[in-house]
Amino acid sequence: MGVIGILAIIFLKGLTVVTVDTADVTTVSEYFSQNGLGLSFYSWYGSVRLFYFRVPEDTVLASFGLYAVKKSGSSCRTINITVHFQSGAPPVINPLGTKFASYTPVVPSHNLTIPVSTTMNNTFLNITNPSAGDWFIAAHLPEDDGKIEVEGLSSKCSYVLQPLLMVSRRIVVPVLEAGTAQTHSVSSPNTVAYLKIFIPEYTQELNLTLWNCSVGSSGASMCSLQVSLGSTTVPVNSQAFRNCTGKTVCTTVLKSPPWEKWLRITVASTASDNVTVGFNIGASLSACKLESTSSVLGILKSFAPNSSYFSIATENQGSSSNTWNISRSLSDALQIVGNCFRHQTVLREDLDVLSAKFSIVNGPNVTVAANLPTVLLFNLNSGDDSGGTVIVDLLLNKSSWTNHSALLLACFTYGSPILSLESLKDCSTGLSQGYSLKMNSTKTEDHLRVPFPISGYWYLTMQILCFGNRSDCDDSEASVLTSVYLTPCIDDCGQYGQCRLLRTFSYLYAACVCKAGWQGWSCTDDATAQSYGRQLLATLLLTLSNFMFIPAIVVAIYRYYIIEASVYAFAMFFSTFYHACDQPGVAVMCIMDYDTLQFCDFLGSVVAIWVTILCMARIKEIFKYLMFVIGSLFIAMSLQLGRRGVWNMMGPCLFALIIMVIAWVYRGIKRRKCYPPWWKRWVFFIFPGIGIAFIAICIYAFAETENNYYVTHSIWHILVSLSVAFLLPPRELLADKPWSCLQKSKCRYQICSNQSEDTYDVT
Repeated sequence: MGVIGILAIIFLKGLTVVTVDTADVTTVSEYFSQNGLGLSFYSWYGSVRLFYFRVPEDTVLASFGLYAVKKSGSSCRTINITVHFQSGAPPVINPLGTKFASYTPVVPSHNLTIPVSTTMNNTFLNITNPSAGDWFIAAHLPEDDGKIEVEGLSSKCSYVLQPLLMVSRRIVVPVLEAGTAQTHSVSSPNTVAYLKIFIPEYTQELNLTLWNCSVGSSGASMCSLQVSLGSTTVPVNSQAFRNCTGKTVCTTVLKSPPWEKWLRITVASTASDNVTVGFNIGASLSACKLESTSSVLGILKSFAPNSSYFSIATENQGSSSNTWNISRSLSDALQIVGNCFRHQTVLREDLDVLSAKFSIVNGPNVTVAANLPTVLLFNLNSGDDSGGTVIVDLLLNKSSWTNHSALLLACFTYGSPILSLESLKDCSTGLSQGYSLKMNSTKTEDHLRVPFPISGYWYLTMQILCFGNRSDCDDSEASVLTSVYLTPCIDDCGQYGQCRLLRTFSYLYAACVCKAGWQGWSCTDDATAQSYGRQLLATLLLTLSNFMFIPAIVVAIYRYYIIEASVYAFAMFFSTFYHACDQPGVAVMCIMDYDTLQFCDFLGSVVAIWVTILCMARIKEIFKYLMFVIGSLFIAMSLQLGRRGVWNMMGPCLFALIIMVIAWVYRGIKRRKCYPPWWKRWVFFIFPGIGIAFIAICIYAFAETENNYYVTHSIWHILVSLSVAFLLPPRELLADKPWSCLQKSKCRYQICSNQSEDTYDVT
C-alpha cells in the first residue's frame, strides 16, 4: 500500500498524524483525509462530490493528493475526472457552458483533469503560502448522456475519489508590530523570511519598508529581495508582490488591507545562490478617524488602546544613513488621516438554513454623499453562509438626485471596504477584487448576485463621483434604497427549477435542479427549454396512453375476470395521475402526494403483470386468489425497499412464470398433448402477446432517455396494455357467472361450485 495508503487508513479512523521536520525544527507536517466518495456524471451541481479541508494558520505549503480508483466492471472505460479547487467557498462551476442569470458575475474556478485509465491514479497539487481557512474540492465525471437505466440490469463501473491534504506549518512566525523595526537575513534558494502583522479594523493603508540591505560579505546596500504580502488563494491569487532589486529603500503600500486578520509577509532573495542578504523591515498603519455614533448597536468597534498598532511612516530623505523614523502617536495619525467614511448600523436576522435578512437601522434608505463614502458591514461569518447566495439590490431615489452628470458607484468587497472610490477604476482592494454597481440619472437601479460568497465580513461602499468640476458636487447627496439578504438559491430557481439543500459531511449548501429543458446555475438558460406545447404534448401522451388499459379491462370483465379487471383499473388510474403530477414543466396536476402516486403507480403495474400470468396458469381459484394476495403484499414490501430496481418487477414475473410453466406442463402430461391445445390460441393470442410484451420490456430497459421519455414510456403503456388483452385466457365454457351466487333461494343462500374441466372457447 505504501506510506500514503497507510496514512489514509489512519485518517479514516479519525486520527491526525503529526511529524516534525528534523532539518527545520520550526516546521511541522500534518496530514488530513476524508472518506472517498463515488463520482457521478454531471447533470447539475448535485452531481458534484464536494470535499472541504481546513488549512491551519501559518501554513507554508499545502499539498493536495487526489486518489482516483476505478472499480473493475464490464462497462469500465478510460474516463476523465474533473476536479475544481477554491479557497473560502465552494467553487462555482459551469461544465455544460450554460448562461448565468443577469447580474451574476462568476470567476472560473481552478480545475484539474485526471485521466483514469488504471485501477489507481494519483495526482498532486502543491500550493505555497496558502490562505488559512476552508478549502473546497469539487469533483465530477463528464456530462451525463441522459440515458435512463434500470437498476441492476447492467453492471456499472464506479469511480471513487479520495482527497488527502498534507500541510507544512511553521511553529514560530515572527510578529511584525507597526512602529517597530526588525532585522532578518535570507539566502537564495534555501531560506525565506516569514513574518506576519495584524491588521486592526479601520486600517486604511499599510506601508511596509525594507532598508539597510547588505548582500554577502561585500556589504552592498542594494536590496536583492522580493516581497509578497498576503496568502495564495484560488482561483484568483490574493497576493501583492514588490521586487526590491536595485533599491536602497523599498516601500510597499497596500491599500485597504483585510481587517481583523493576520497578514502574511514573505521576503525572498533574488541574489545568486548561497549569498546571504540582510535587511531591516518595518511597517506602519494609517487608520481612519470615525465620527461618533449614537447607536449602541453600531457595528464598528473602538480602536484598541495600544497605540503601537497605528503610526505614520516617514522616510528621512535627507539622511545619508537611510534611517526610518516612526515618531507619531495614534492621536496624531487620526488627525492626519481624518474622517474616512460614514457608516450605518446593519442588523442580521436569521430566517432559515442559508437564509438571512439584513436590516439597516433608520433604513432601508441610505444617504450617500460625495465628500465621504458610506460603508455598510454585512456579517456572513456563520460558517455555512458560503453555501448560499448573497443578493444586493440598489434603487436610486430620483427625487434626491440633482447632479445629472455624476455617477453613484457602489463596491461590494470582502475583508475590508474601499475607502477611496475616486481613485479606482474598478472595485479592487489591495488583495482582492470586489463587485461594482453603478447608477446615474438614466440608470436608477442595479443588482448583484454572488453565489457561494466567501465566509467572512463583506462591505458595501457607496459614494457619488463627479467627472467635471469637483466643487460642483461636494455637497451632493442621494438616497439609495438598499436591500441585502442571503438566500439558498437565486430567485428560488425560478419557475422551471427547484432549490435543493445539499450536504457533504457536516457542510450545507444549496443548488438548483432544472426541469423542462431549462439549464444554468439558476435555471435561466432557455437554449434547450421546452415550449408550453411540448410540455402539454408530453403530459397528454403519458396520461392518455394509459387509457389503452380500457380494452384489457373490457376483455377481463367479458371473460368474468373481475379481480383482474379491478387491478387493471387501479393501475390505469394511478399511472394516469402519477404522470400528470410527474411532469417537469407547468402542465402539471397532482391529486395527492407525489410519493403516494408514485408508489401506487409502481404497485399497480407490477401487480397487473403478476395477476395476468397467474390467470394464464389456470390454477384453482382458491389458490389463485391466495397467490394474488400474498404476491401483492410481497410486491408492496419490495417496492418500499426500492422502486427502480430491476428485480422488483422481474422477481414476481419470473416466479409467476415458473408457476404457469409447471401448471401447463402438468396439464400437458396429464392430457398427453400440448397445453393450451388449440393452435389458433398460440398463433393469434399467445405468440403476439409475448412478442408485444418483449418489445415493451426492451423499450423500457434500453431505449428510454430523458429527452425521449414521454414518447418511449407512452409506447410502453400502450404495448403492456395490449399484451394483457392478448394474453388473458378465454373464459371457461361451463363456468358460472360471478354474480350467480347472489341468486336467492328459499334458504336465503346457495352453494356455488365449479367442477367443469378446463376448456377453451376460441372465437
